[in-house]
Amino acid sequence: MSQVTRGMFMLGSPALRRLRAPSSISVRNLAAIGSQRKTAVPSISKMSPMAVASSSGFQKAMKTTLSSLGIDKATGITKPTTIYRNLPYPEVFKHEEQNKEGEVTKNGTYCVSTGQFTGRSPKDKYFVKQAPSDKKLDWGKINKGVAPEVYKNIYDKAVKHYNTNVDKMYVFDGYCGTSPKSRKNVRIITELAWQHHFAKNMFIRPETEEEVANFVPDFTIINACKIVNEDYKELGLNSEVAVVFNVEESKAVITGSWYGGEMKKGIFSMMNYWLPLDGVMSMHCSANKGKDGDTALFFGLSGTGKTTLSADPARYLIGDDEHGWDEDGIFNFEGGCYAKTVNLSRENEPEIYDAIKRDALLENVVIKKNGEPDYADVSRTENTRVSYPIYHIDNYEPSGMGDHPKSIVFLTCDAFGVLPPVSRLSPGQAMYHFLSGYTAKVAGTERGVTEPTPNFSAGFGAAFLTLHPTVYADLLQEKLDKHGTQCFLINTGWTGGGYGVGKRMSIKATRACVDAVLDGSINKTKFTKEPVFGFEVPQELPNVPSKVLNPRDAWSDKGSYDATRTKLADMFKNNFTKFVKPGMTDYTAYGPE
Repeated sequence: MSQVTRGMFMLGSPALRRLRAPSSISVRNLAAIGSQRKTAVPSISKMSPMAVASSSGFQKAMKTTLSSLGIDKATGITKPTTIYRNLPYPEVFKHEEQNKEGEVTKNGTYCVSTGQFTGRSPKDKYFVKQAPSDKKLDWGKINKGVAPEVYKNIYDKAVKHYNTNVDKMYVFDGYCGTSPKSRKNVRIITELAWQHHFAKNMFIRPETEEEVANFVPDFTIINACKIVNEDYKELGLNSEVAVVFNVEESKAVITGSWYGGEMKKGIFSMMNYWLPLDGVMSMHCSANKGKDGDTALFFGLSGTGKTTLSADPARYLIGDDEHGWDEDGIFNFEGGCYAKTVNLSRENEPEIYDAIKRDALLENVVIKKNGEPDYADVSRTENTRVSYPIYHIDNYEPSGMGDHPKSIVFLTCDAFGVLPPVSRLSPGQAMYHFLSGYTAKVAGTERGVTEPTPNFSAGFGAAFLTLHPTVYADLLQEKLDKHGTQCFLINTGWTGGGYGVGKRMSIKATRACVDAVLDGSINKTKFTKEPVFGFEVPQELPNVPSKVLNPRDAWSDKGSYDATRTKLADMFKNNFTKFVKPGMTDYTAYGPE
């Protein structure tokens, strides 16, 4: 989230701290209290046996063998003599220190550098082009194909590296998805303790010895980050980095990049492949639930306020980034959060700031001589990050699940100053804006950006969609129709003019819009139809000036507003042409006239 966004979306935290569950409550009782669902689920909790390794069984399970896990036969990795599996947090910390993989901050948080790559490398992500997945994957710039022999070349190098150069390796076995019906078992193999730490933070940790003993992976990632593909040109690759997924073999191999997010988003990409084919919606969104159990989803690209607006002191956080929607309701994919830390302070984002403590993991943050993190120092990267288990947030929802959503909010930061602060969408319009995934970049956010630039990302997460975007839109449409979920478009961007002329929406007005959506009071007001985009705009709303509700009224130059609105509408229409394909649902009619 940008510094501007942090300045706008400041939340107090006393209410959050009052919601912390007392440590004397058992894990399973806490899950039962926090969730209205009757199905037993793996609770996301700091008190799980796997987290504290309190029994002798788990102590023995810390050190294991390749053959007992079936890794030798499944992967070809046979030589590492010491295998550490699902290490408790204190043991992970010891390994990170012994291996000298980073440094410790003043409050005990471990901090690592990911080297040259401080973010994902999307141009180096590939899928093996083979049947039957080649008929389902949406091939193009996002999902690039490689021949099976290219994958074998890279995979064999990774296996050889583990068999030749690695004496000890780390295995994390856990879940992606809190829903027992829809979750997947994931195995992450690494040679670095901090990458084991990252996987432990981000995925869902098993609770019982029985779960661990009977664990069979649905998908395995082999992280061979130290491998550099010097023959990449001969292999037809983009660079020396390669992140390759083999759907049929249920494996992926990471080479050349140390960045932790490759593991997280790699599994997310696979969930976006598996789940929709089973009729389960996968989504790049945050989710929370009210005290009465009403669930809300927040879709939005970076800088729109998705993370902050979903962190509501009066509501429980289900998750901040990746979710599924199955026949039982909403469920988090993850057991932790992965937040940006640039310019972070307790004043502007107290929940994230206070979550950075022992067991959290900082990436690429500069540490001062006194041991304090310097979140303002971007000399390594502006994409400084922290991962932490979700229970570091005071008002997390222990079950990681919620009922079918009552409301869905699409967040946009419109730097052109055209869109209203809140609009009610019809189901068809919801699909149009879901596929558009619109926000805008402003001057200063990226090198070379000197004026507002539209940024369209299908599903608000195009980089991770493995199937054609309309597959997700059709599935979302079915969910909306079945459960009567309402959708709204909320603009956290500019009013009274575009960037440089108008001003940013006030947090008070944005919060008022969100609150009116969540409590349903917005449906009691009168609406007018926006003449170009066609959605409904409320005529009045508490704590939102009427001239702000109608953006044209906020502009002093009405002719300039009309011209800018037409310009933005044309951008939407031009972008949407790529979704019109034979055999795919065409939602063009629900866009701007």
